[in-house]
Amino acid sequence: MEIIDLSQEIFEGMPVFKTLPQVKMEIHVSHEDWEGIENQENPTPSVHRLEMGEHTGTHVDARNHMAKEYVGHSIDKMPLAMFYTSGFCVDFRGKGLQELITKDELRSAIQSTGESLKKGDTLLICTDHYKKHFQTENWSKGPGIDAEAAEWLGQLEIAAFGVETMNPGVSGVSNRQVHEICGKYNFTHYENLFNLDQLLDRGRFRFIGLPLKIRGGTGSPVRAVAVFE
Repeated sequence: MEIIDLSQEIFEGMPVFKTLPQVKMEIHVSHEDWEGIENQENPTPSVHRLEMGEHTGTHVDARNHMAKEYVGHSIDKMPLAMFYTSGFCVDFRGKGLQELITKDELRSAIQSTGESLKKGDTLLICTDHYKKHFQTENWSKGPGIDAEAAEWLGQLEIAAFGVETMNPGVSGVSNRQVHEICGKYNFTHYENLFNLDQLLDRGRFRFIGLPLKIRGGTGSPVRAVAVFE
């Protein structure tokens, strides 16, 4: 069995989407505190205090994030089967900044893998955007699918699709529509994935992206992995 980690690190100062909460991390209590040592010069952490938003790093969106009419459809209410699926990855490494991925392009890329999308699948889209632009001024300008592509995926009744970028669509162009369509068809997406190039040309794998059980949550960080048996 081979497990490939698809999740970004979470750390203070990491890029987050626009006005979402910045990550803050500090030592809450050190081993020296437990031992009653005062005037610590180099405390060793025993427990960290972590502050961040639900949509930090590699994460999945809940339906109540997509539109206000889905209030109550929170991350803790979503079936776990949505996060434990079969999946495969398609190659869009040729896409540049803020370029759209159309339905026809997506369908062609899927056909070129020899696979077909099935009900309940997770489709991952490799653009190499992380390698090219993470922590640069272009990080928020990734490529993404257009509304027609999202509609097509929803009609196929997949569980989710996943991208390396901060948005499933192109920010200011298709991103809001893509979110709304995910809500309409009750499927979801993962953002800020990593290592997707390691999945190309390898066929199907088990995709696992389990969220935290946040009561009323609009999404959650995940430790996404691909498992090859």
